[in-house]
Amino acid sequence: MATKDKTSQDVIGRLAGRGEDALQRLVELPGGNKALRAFNDLRVRVDDLSKKVRGVDALEQRVAKLEKELAALKRAQKPAPKAPTRKAPS
Repeated sequence: MATKDKTSQDVIGRLAGRGEDALQRLVELPGGNKALRAFNDLRVRVDDLSKKVRGVDALEQRVAKLEKELAALKRAQKPAPKAPTRKAPS
């Protein structure tokens, strides 16, 4: 079991090292720094968007609650239909 854990840590370490190497090479390319900045900006924008989308669920719940309250108020304000009254024959 310890050998398996050590092997997986080695693999993860190697992947991390290669990822860092790839980023370093990307920065060294012409326009690479600009591309790296664009990727970072994209990450920030996606994070912001995901926070806003998570807030939509709460808003939907509030709207549903308000719709129920409004429907109840409309039912309470609606007068009961009156039966037509007859005139007594003279």
